[in-house]
Amino acid sequence: MKTKKKATRAKKLAKPKQAQARSKVARAHIAEGTRLFALAGRPTKAQFVKVYGPQGPKMTWEQRAKAGVDARHFQEALKAKS
Repeated sequence: MKTKKKATRAKKLAKPKQAQARSKVARAHIAEGTRLFALAGRPTKAQFVKVYGPQGPKMTWEQRAKAGVDARHFQEALKAKS
């Protein structure tokens, strides 16, 4: 019994996760998306669907702005749709 537990523990400890290395450009894009998300009032997926349609949660902020509502005016558009 003890050897089985030790073998299981060894398997679990044998695979350390490696940190994902991201480029400076990727980190900048992630930071900008997070900033715009906060600017929009941290909307839920349901709110994205209400304003942008079914593809809303999958769109980037640039695509959402081209659709007619940018992050700065998201809450106003949400109130108008309600």
